[in-house]
Amino acid sequence: MTPDPATLELGLDTFGDVTTGPDGTLQPQAQVLREVVDQGVLADEAGVDFIGLGEHHRDDFAISAPEVVLAAIAARTRRIRLGTAVTVLSSDDPVRVFQRFSTLDAVSSGRAEVILGRGSFTESYPLFGYDLADYDQLFEEKVDLFARLLREEEVTWQGGTRPALSKARVYPRLGPAGLVTWLGVGGSPESVIRVVRHDLRLMLAIIGGDPRRFVPYVDLYHRACAQLNQPVRPIGVHSPGHVGATDEEALEVFWPHYRRLHDRIGRERGWPPMAKAAFLNEATEGSLYVGGPETVARRIAATVKALGLSRFDLKYASGPMPHAQLMESIRLYGTRVIPLVREMLAG
Repeated sequence: MTPDPATLELGLDTFGDVTTGPDGTLQPQAQVLREVVDQGVLADEAGVDFIGLGEHHRDDFAISAPEVVLAAIAARTRRIRLGTAVTVLSSDDPVRVFQRFSTLDAVSSGRAEVILGRGSFTESYPLFGYDLADYDQLFEEKVDLFARLLREEEVTWQGGTRPALSKARVYPRLGPAGLVTWLGVGGSPESVIRVVRHDLRLMLAIIGGDPRRFVPYVDLYHRACAQLNQPVRPIGVHSPGHVGATDEEALEVFWPHYRRLHDRIGRERGWPPMAKAAFLNEATEGSLYVGGPETVARRIAATVKALGLSRFDLKYASGPMPHAQLMESIRLYGTRVIPLVREMLAG
């Protein structure tokens, strides 16, 4: 599918990475949450189409209740769409997730979206009393129930991971437009097929390597839609990056914060420390969109064309980067990168 620059959506994502203050020390999470609200307001003013807040339950990310923060952003904005990146559905209750987002959709005048996923961390499972041995069953059953809630006013459902429902009605109901719902996919064929079976939207989380390696997953999505007689929905990508005034400035500013984030997670997962050469290769050939506005726009446009995307979301916060630098990145993304991407695709 050839991307349409007129309908392409360009968004931003953050996990509320805990930032450093003026004295170089890490700020309280409460301050970070207030900054995230300000970042959402600026994104709206700068012309960004969407902001997604990721759910985490750790000390390096401040957002554990994204819908609350999104509601605060909704109260101060007028047009930007509001969603998650992602909601960890496996360790939540689909009924409560539906209620929170139908409420957010109502108070924002129809601007809510949700991206459902398993999450890239596992802290929420023991926190809420779930067994990681049930990892696959939890997600499959809860996606099934959530999809039913989206489409049926009266739901009868039974599974092994939560109590059954019999002719249940869940409120508040959604408006006529419904709720835009994506499934976050990290790169398994089974996850792509699940998106099609439930007739949801495909959001590819591409956090490393050449984005063109996901072309087979896009092809699989289209084949599955044809075979299962499902409509083709928009496809999106979520990838990290940072926009600076120039390529050199962006790389210099972003590198120490990205390395700190990568190496902390790496110590937990057994990764080697991030080398500068690997970082630079990822920023020029891979899925790290770091540079001046023209460079970032050119690389986003290339990914959009290669994968036939309807949406691209840049994760603009990676590591303890100060709030002021995040705000400048948002401003440049909205006022410079987005218009350039549309021009490049139109040309």
